[in-house]
Amino acid sequence: MGNRCLPVSKPLKRIVGEAMNQPLVLELRRFMAPEFIFGAGALDLAGRHAARLGAQRVFVVTDPGVISSGWAGRVVTSLEDEGLESVIFDNVSPNPRDEQVMEAVAEYKEAECDAIVAVGGGSPMDLGKGVGVVIAGGKHILTYEGVDKITSSGPPLICIPTTAGTSADVSQFTIITDTSRNLKVAIVSKTLIPNVALIDPVPTTSLPQHLTAHTGLDALTHAIEAYVSTAHSPTTDLFAIESIKYIKANLISAMTHPMDLDLRGGMVLGSLYAGLAFSNAILGAVHAMAHSLGGLLDLPHGQCNAILLDHVIRNNFEACPSRYIDIARALGTEIPSDLSLNEQKTRVVDLVREFKYAAGVKDHLGNLGVTENELPALAKSALRDPCMATNPRPLTEDDIVTIFRQAL
Repeated sequence: MGNRCLPVSKPLKRIVGEAMNQPLVLELRRFMAPEFIFGAGALDLAGRHAARLGAQRVFVVTDPGVISSGWAGRVVTSLEDEGLESVIFDNVSPNPRDEQVMEAVAEYKEAECDAIVAVGGGSPMDLGKGVGVVIAGGKHILTYEGVDKITSSGPPLICIPTTAGTSADVSQFTIITDTSRNLKVAIVSKTLIPNVALIDPVPTTSLPQHLTAHTGLDALTHAIEAYVSTAHSPTTDLFAIESIKYIKANLISAMTHPMDLDLRGGMVLGSLYAGLAFSNAILGAVHAMAHSLGGLLDLPHGQCNAILLDHVIRNNFEACPSRYIDIARALGTEIPSDLSLNEQKTRVVDLVREFKYAAGVKDHLGNLGVTENELPALAKSALRDPCMATNPRPLTEDDIVTIFRQAL
């Protein structure tokens, strides 16, 4: 019969046709995640996994805070124990910049490295991913802005998070600041998913209280936006809801008992689940707007997310009320079904606001220096962000200005 195509039987045609009109569970979906090792002591496995990936001279991307806490040193020791050389790059700022990526690329090449280990919060991990992109493609990092612009994989990449929030260790995103435009750009590609993530709750014990709050609320935002995203699926829903439950159960206590590994482990697990959800379902208006703020005004990402979250929920609620009610349930509160839609919305918004207040985030954008005059430019930037594409409610520039104004 050779390669001749066989006709599709009538029953199969009927089944396929019906499937196309079936609920979400039957839709074709792709779910991507790295190999990850979770648990106390995972950080010390960096050398073993780098050696397994064929590394000989490892480019370690970190920042001064992670070095002073000792976690970067532990990674270097692990590499040395496997007979591997390492070069440390620590010129990484919050909201890592395009010029820092290109500086790191030059050092990587000069040292003739052949693998990358990024240890730290979202900034070192994003910069480490950016280095891999440029090493593989050979062009300036901003060339790859957008979705699926990367055509080849970079050198082996191991990510080791020291916060419980960004989930860069399991995602297909990297966020880099374009210094010429004062704009944070999203680079999205399956090639950005690390080869291995070593997810260890122990390094998070050194996080100060405010960073525990900001990164934890960042993870909560990831989970909420993934759950209401127009690209959500049954698989991402599972991870998103479980993430919300873990964050609700552990965040406030972890802030006051920072050395409690059970609490820290719960937060790291919540962050992991949120990352698996949003890397595959993408995000929404909160992140698009937070990226805009971070690019123009160099503001902390997690704090911006926390400030914006309840305001975006208020504006999105009518687009998917049942999903926001599911979120409230995961946060431990039942919303009575006999309430009006507006009353349900008020209950959900108040619940989220009370939780972030309990975590100590009571700021407004005005407290961070944002002014009314800056809102139109911020809205234009947010509207172009890829995360806006999967927001449950289509937003206009005027809508975004209104939300920013509510958060002032």
